Amino acid sequence: MLRFLLKRIGTMLLTALCLTFIVFVLTNLSPNLEKLAKSELGARISDREVESWLAKYGHDRPILVRYGEWLGVAPGWVSEDQGVPFGRCLPRGGDPASAPRYCGILQGHWGQSTVFKAPVTDILWERLRLTGILMFWVMALMVPVSLLIGVLAGMREGSKLDRTLSTFSIATTATPEYVSGVIFIVVFSSSAVGLKWFSGTAASAATDGITFYNFFLPVLTIALYGIGYIARMTRASMTEVMTAQYIRTARLKGVSPRDVVMKHALRNALIAPFTVIMLQFPWLLNGVVIVETLFNYKGFGWTLVQAAGNNDIDLLLACSVVAVFVVLVTQLISDIGYVYLNPRIRIS
Repeated sequence: MLRFLLKRIGTMLLTALCLTFIVFVLTNLSPNLEKLAKSELGARISDREVESWLAKYGHDRPILVRYGEWLGVAPGWVSEDQGVPFGRCLPRGGDPASAPRYCGILQGHWGQSTVFKAPVTDILWERLRLTGILMFWVMALMVPVSLLIGVLAGMREGSKLDRTLSTFSIATTATPEYVSGVIFIVVFSSSAVGLKWFSGTAASAATDGITFYNFFLPVLTIALYGIGYIARMTRASMTEVMTAQYIRTARLKGVSPRDVVMKHALRNALIAPFTVIMLQFPWLLNGVVIVETLFNYKGFGWTLVQAAGNNDIDLLLACSVVAVFVVLVTQLISDIGYVYLNPRIRIS
């Protein structure tokens, strides 16, 4: 098991380096840096002034050097403005003797947001807290409902209940969040239809507190898509397990249908859905980008859109690191859980 974990962690680190390097290169392309300089100095500055600003703030050096500085494995750049030294690790007016040499993400220095005019860490953790609340309630709704639908459909393959639940699952999976979200807003929040049951925006949830009326529609919009996907996987797995020989033996011994499902079929049927459920966390990051923007909920997805739209390089890179971390960690947890749930993998 230890060897398995070390191999997975090594693969994770290598993958994280590759992905973050690709994102770093894409966000530091010349057009993006030129746009950053013009946003700081003004849109009408000359090309010479742009080059001077980029050189002053260390953007004219090789990409690998800048990537090393951003990671915190290379010394930070140092420049000078009117005789006053400053740099990545040295704020203006600071003491050069006490400034650290390395100040990248490994040291906790994530940079400054050019849009929100605040440290990236302060912005990011608050936005992640809000998105974490949203994701918690999505999983609390999505997982039990989808497993219940999948188990009920798989227990009675080919029945009317199975066909009804399968049709519902396919319909929800085929409807993307931006479609279902708009439909929910129009039907349940718009005065045009008349069913003003819920608030049409979740912005008040981030500022005034979460209530059922301002938070239910965003949660339902995200959860609905995942419910159908997990339910279909659970149904397929449950159908296969219910036809196994040991299930037939349990029935012939007179075991009650409830015990057959709960004690014999359910654990084996949940092996495949467990992996799918863990993969929902990376997918939720994509889902919240759409839903948080649609409902104006100022969480991680909304912040990512703002950073990308306003060329906020440091904040965009920080959001990318968080997304990569979530994907890799959930993959690791999924692999470990699969080993424990499946005895054949554990023994081999």
